[in-house]
Amino acid sequence: MSRIFQIACFLILSALTTYSQTPSLATVTFTIDFPSSQPEHYSIRISSDGTGHYQSSGRISANSDDTESFDLDFNTTTETREKIFGLAAKAGYFKKDVDSHHKGLAFTGKKVLAYQDAQRNGESTFNYSTIPAVQDLTSLMQSLSMTLEFGHRLRYDQQYQKLALDDELKQMETLAGTNQLVEVAAIQSILDRIIADPAVINVTRARAQRLLERAPAH
Repeated sequence: MSRIFQIACFLILSALTTYSQTPSLATVTFTIDFPSSQPEHYSIRISSDGTGHYQSSGRISANSDDTESFDLDFNTTTETREKIFGLAAKAGYFKKDVDSHHKGLAFTGKKVLAYQDAQRNGESTFNYSTIPAVQDLTSLMQSLSMTLEFGHRLRYDQQYQKLALDDELKQMETLAGTNQLVEVAAIQSILDRIIADPAVINVTRARAQRLLERAPAH
């Protein structure tokens, strides 16, 4: 029995040692609630291993009162991941209040930036910040949300209204030309489906192909 006990203790200690040596992931999370916008709510969580999760909720379309939720797991490029964590570091990991508290500013949504790793934990809520790193990170996250929401609408259009696809993709091409789209490769699956769909006109399929070709590889 003592021999079995010794083996059990050894296995437990080995597991604990392995666990302690495994670095925990750091995460940056951006959340916004803005009832008059579309989507009304979304959150983006980026981990230090490059994985990301997006969740949003809002009206299905501008002409509908019906709402739906959208969830997507995706991967980020090294460039985007390093930019996000670099900006979080410059902003002090959001341990201090980042809101400007300026009176008379228009409300542009309740925003929350949060950071967490094994040593640090910070979170700050704001409407507008004068801190350059917070401004840049907010802009980056909003651009990422815009890209992912394009993917959300494309998925809906391909299933229910294929003729609407060309207008969406035309907007995406314009925004991509001015570097306003981030992580187009995150919606590659829906772009691939559009490209492969014989029921979609060739011009539209070509737009989807061009967008993928200019997207940085992960």
